[in-house]
Order: sequence, then C-alpha cells, then structure tokens
Amino acid sequence: MTAPDTATRPSSPVPPDVEQAEAAIVEHYPRLVRLAYLVLPPALGRNRRVLTAHSLTQRALPRGRRAAGPAPVRGGVPAQRGEAEESGYAYVRLRVLRAALEAGVPLTFRALPLRGQLPPLLPQVWGLRLFPRAGGAEELALDQWLATLSGPGRAACVLRALERLPEPEVLRVLTRAGVADPAAAVAESGDAANDALFASPEFDPCVLQARPTDLLRRRRFVRAGLAAAAALAVCGALLALPGGGWGSDGAAAPPYALNAAAEAALDPGKLTRVSPRLWRTSSRTGFSAWPARGDRAEDAELLRRALAAWARPGASVVVSATPGTPSGPPMGPPQLLFAGVVDQAVVVLLHDGLRVVRYAEPLTGTGLVGLDFARTDGASADTATALVLSRVDGNVRYLTAPWVTGAALRDLIKPGEAPTALKLTPDGVTPPVVSPAPAGSCTAWNALALTGDGATRLVTDLGELTPARLTSGAPGAERDVTEAAELGEWSRTACLLPSVRSHGVRSVNAWTYAKQPLPEGDGTATWLCSRAETWQGTADRVQAQFLAPGAPLAAQAAKAEGSPACGPREPRVLAGVLWKSRAGQWYVLAAGSAQFASLTVSGGGVSGAANGNRLAVKAPEGAQVDLTGKLTDGSKAGVLR
Repeated sequence: MTAPDTATRPSSPVPPDVEQAEAAIVEHYPRLVRLAYLVLPPALGRNRRVLTAHSLTQRALPRGRRAAGPAPVRGGVPAQRGEAEESGYAYVRLRVLRAALEAGVPLTFRALPLRGQLPPLLPQVWGLRLFPRAGGAEELALDQWLATLSGPGRAACVLRALERLPEPEVLRVLTRAGVADPAAAVAESGDAANDALFASPEFDPCVLQARPTDLLRRRRFVRAGLAAAAALAVCGALLALPGGGWGSDGAAAPPYALNAAAEAALDPGKLTRVSPRLWRTSSRTGFSAWPARGDRAEDAELLRRALAAWARPGASVVVSATPGTPSGPPMGPPQLLFAGVVDQAVVVLLHDGLRVVRYAEPLTGTGLVGLDFARTDGASADTATALVLSRVDGNVRYLTAPWVTGAALRDLIKPGEAPTALKLTPDGVTPPVVSPAPAGSCTAWNALALTGDGATRLVTDLGELTPARLTSGAPGAERDVTEAAELGEWSRTACLLPSVRSHGVRSVNAWTYAKQPLPEGDGTATWLCSRAETWQGTADRVQAQFLAPGAPLAAQAAKAEGSPACGPREPRVLAGVLWKSRAGQWYVLAAGSAQFASLTVSGGGVSGAANGNRLAVKAPEGAQVDLTGKLTDGSKAGVLR
C-alpha cells in the first residue's frame, strides 16, 4: 500500500482563525465525516471506521488563534476552484484528509505511532456497534472496489467524486496532504462512472444503525472486572488495617501524597541564602552564617537536581553518612552554602540546621552521583571553619568559612617546619592538598591552619565532610594548637588519628596529664590522653598514650568508647603499661591525672602501691595485673577501659 510520506510532509495552509475553522466544521460536518470514512482503511471494520471518522473530523479544529480571515463559506457545496489558502473549509478538509491517510500507515516498532493510527479517544460508544445503512448491489460493489485501492488512491477518488475537484486541484490537495506520488494516486482512482454513488446512504457515517456487541463476552468481562475490584478492595483493607486498627503509618498520608513542606523543600527558589556579611553581626557563628558561594549558585536546574536527589535518591546515587547522621529528606527549604564546579565535578553544599549535605555530579555527561551527609548541629566558629568540597587522587579541596582570611598547610609529624601558605579563591576554596593516609607508615600527617576571627585553628581531614578541629590542654580548658610544645605533643600522637577516622569526629584534644621519672634513671616518660568528640555526642573515643624518652611516636596504653573520662564531665584518667628498662628489667608503670592520691597494683605475681599519681613496680615479663586508684576525695577509680 502506498502511504503518505509523513517524514517530509508539506507545509499546511495558513491556519484560519479558530472560530472560522469551527464554523467550517459545523457547517460541513456530514461531508467531512463522509470523506474521512471513505478514505480510512476498510480493514478497520465499519464500527471503528465510523468512530474514527468522527474523531478525526472533530480533531481537525486548530489549536492556536490568529486574526480573523475571510468569512467561512456558507450554504451549498464549498468552493471548488481557486480556493483561497485562508479558506476555513479547505484547511479543515486538508487536516481530515491527512489524518485519514495516516490511519492507513501500518504500525511498526521502528517509530512512534502517529495520532491517526491510535484508537479514537472521543467519541466512544459502549455496548453498541454502529454502522451506516446498507445499500444496494452497486454500493456493495463500489465498497469492495475501494478496498482494493491504496489510501492515496481512495483519497483521490473521493476528492474527485465527492468534492468534485478537477484533476489539477486533486493533485495539489494530495501533495499538501503528504502523498509521495499524487499522479499515481489519481491514476489508481479509476474513472468517474460511479462517482454519483459516493453520495449514497451506504457511505454516510452520520446516519447510523445500532446493534449490540457480543453479549456473552461482555458478561464475562463484567464478572471478571467485578471479581478483580473486590479482590483489590479486600487486599487494600488487609494491608491498611493490620490487627483491626491503624496501618503501619497511622494517620500519615501515602508515601507519594503531596505535602506543602516537602514541596517547598524541593523548590530551588525557596532555598535560604544568607547575606555575605551576616556572620559579622550574627549571635551564632556557625554554618548558618555562611553565605551562598560558587559560580553555579544561581543554576536553578542544578539546585533542583540536588534537592530531588536528596529527597528521593535513585539507583545511581551513592549515599554515605557519618555515624549518627540521618540521611532522610530535608524538613523544609535548606540553606545553600555552595554550588559550583570543583575539579571534574559539580558540587552543591546544603545545610538544614542539623546536617551539611554534599551533592556531586559529573561535570559532563551522566553517571553516578554522590550524596554525603554529615551531622553539624551545634557548630560554632571553632568547628565550622571548613568543609570538604572534593577528594580526587588523594587530594582534598576545602571550602573555608567566610571569616577565614588565611590558610596554611602544616605537617604534624614535623612541628619544627614552617607551614606552607595556601592561596584561597575569592569564594574561599583552597588549592588541592594531600590528604592524610588512613594507614601505612605514617611519615606525614597534613593539617590546615586556618586564620580568622581573631584565632588560628588547626583542622585535619579524617575522611568525612567536616574536618576535625585539633586542640590541646586539660579538659574544659582546651586551646588551639599554636605553641611549639603543643605541636611537639601532636607530632607524637598524630599517627593514632586513623583509629578515629570516619566516626563523625568533631574535635580531637590531646592532653599531657602526667610525666613520670623512669626507674634505673632511664629518663622521663610522658603520659597523654586524647579525646575524640563526635557530633552525635554519645560515641566519643578516648585513648591513653605512653611516650617513652627518645621514642618517635606514642604507644597506646588504653582506650575506651563512650566514656566520660578525659573530658569536661570526668576530667581524670588512669592507665598503665608493662615497660622494659635498658638493663632488661620489666616494670609495671602507671600514671593518673592530678585527681589521684594513690595507686595500687596486684595480680600476675605483682603487688605494690604508691602514694601520688605515679607508680613503678618490678614485674615478670608478660604479667597480667589489676590497677586501681584512690582519688583525693577518698573514692576509688579504675583504669581507662
């Protein structure tokens, strides 16, 4: 069958005013429906051809509007020769003819179906079959002959017989309708001997007869539909009301129900944006005082993708969260901290008061998307100094707080070396710096010294979105690491930081709580306690460390998780080690903080006591002992564990 060339469809006549087109359809509706009915493929069946013909005619009304053109043709047969391009009837006739030809194009899997190939949406008739009145033998023969023609051939025949157009005009209309070979279609249409029969009631889809559909099949369909509906209702009731009460979600709306707060949280236009100078006057200097920065801060599409991925992370979103950090959607519009290109990714940083969220997508193309959550509630100027923007090939870029005026890179293992100054971008982004290795020989440990707001704060990367602040001093009197002695202490303890890596650490404090002269004149040992406080506040990690004279690194003597020891709530610590002197003698060495009045050791063949907060007792190699202490108030306290 020759089909219209829809890929190279010629341009349509200039659309008339919509009222003019509607008037043409109403005035000549029976003729247009008959034209569509005759051109449609007979294989559709008479019932579907009738409904499709009415649908195509009604859909011929143009969608747009324009200035009114000439008045539609009224009464009688429409103009035949010299029809103007603006003629309402000529326009809608062409649309009807084109749609009827499209309906004859076979459906394939290589292309989307055309509109005319789909079953009509309207009008619809349920329970009845409609078809025109039966004609005589001549009408039947004509109908059978039309079935042998192609769609363009039937169109040419109808334009000649029903529209009484001359051959040049038929060729022009077929060309505009998208027929690839109008001349072949006209040649296929035969002669005009039976043209008068096209006006017969046999081909009038507006004068119809009605008959019922297959009653038995319809009854079976109705019964099956009622049974399926009842089954769905019963299943829904069982799922929604377990135990005869509320469902598992109580009175909550369904998961996909619209919610005003949830919708507002997904609107880029409602993101909170802070003034660049707010931190100077804000009563609380934390992440809530950070302004929106970055070269993509006004990219609404990027921000929409970030918010949508946060609310509904899909299969291509890789989600990570620090311990104790919920990864659910925002409760309302979050605050925008940063949006811009960083290395080979586009990064968005958002803050909702409880968490900082980093969204990262590829700079070009599509691929995996990163979504990282870090808890930051209660952040202050001391702990809101920087955020990690990206990690690429072992290097880290930071976004610094707006009050940071200078940054330098310091190696904690080499406290005597001067820090290397870093140049910040106008948005406060650092150049890439080498991240501390999570494991290995620990020959270097980088930290950032950030200057601003009247202080220089030392922070280091522990594999999370928020770098950890490093401090020194007794519990409750922590201070920033700036003095040479404090840097020296950290040079001996920095290599123990991997034990608290990726645990949601907020700050790490190192405290020298005792110094002990060693037996046999082997020098003076140093006892240190380091406490890693977490953002969630319930999983703090404490370590007691023993630093022998001349040893490059401290050794871990004891550790505990969730203990208040070595902190403001319990500013004391006690630990012991089994130590070997240069002469080969083994000793139990123990030291407590200043709150201890005496120490006692027993078990494993060892027994001894000492007044004060230090103890040294000879012991056999590998001895397992019990160590206790008495505080200055007379109460007893055990070792860190």
